[in-house]
Amino acid sequence: MGCSNSSAPAYGEMSWFCCGASWGPCSSAGGGACGTCNSGSHQCAWPHASDACYSITQPYNCGHNLALRGCGHVFYITNQCTGGCVSASVADCGPNTHLFCGERHCCGSTCGTDRLIDLTPSAFSAIASLSSGLLPCRIDS
Repeated sequence: MGCSNSSAPAYGEMSWFCCGASWGPCSSAGGGACGTCNSGSHQCAWPHASDACYSITQPYNCGHNLALRGCGHVFYITNQCTGGCVSASVADCGPNTHLFCGERHCCGSTCGTDRLIDLTPSAFSAIASLSSGLLPCRIDS
């Protein structure tokens, strides 16, 4: 399994967040919903990391029916602007997708709508500059 190989990828926006020990632009922060989150590791936050998480992030309010993928599940995230890909394991719950329904970021004619995944700075910087903030992505599981 790798980038662009799943039969049902998700498309949306990716962002980044801080967790765990200080790393790069991040101060020390909590260990996330899984207790293992670390800004210096290739990890992510997924809106359906648990049923409790799903009821908080509410991606269904934006029209997304996301699969349950718990702690440790590996996603392959492709930056739709550059084609760069990184693997990241679930270490937290998020983002709060329902707060960003309709949010849209593009690079040229390629756009992503709704925040679907947060990457640690380590994972995000493997495929984009942290200063990019939000980018369209493809998520394969």
